Amino acid sequence: VAALQDEKNSLMSENEIMNDRLEQIDDSLDDPNTVVAKKYFSAQLQLEQLQEENFRLEAAKDDYRVHCEDLEKQLIELQHRNNELTSLAEESR
Repeated sequence: VAALQDEKNSLMSENEIMNDRLEQIDDSLDDPNTVVAKKYFSAQLQLEQLQEENFRLEAAKDDYRVHCEDLEKQLIELQHRNNELTSLAEESR
């Protein structure tokens, strides 16, 4: 029982230390002048910019996909037309 109480006290002490560290980190993020806060906000800004760029690129990809499908349809139509004209040219020869 004594060993378990010692282990419990040790764990409670370690838990308090970890909670203090967590509060210090939270406090350092609240102060915009700390290096950690600057890096955090910089990373957050970069993440937002990358998300916006990703959204823009996804939209462009969708536009190109639709354009490509249209071009494929035109190609098929032109191939059919070419076949028709080729057969007409052969008939007239």
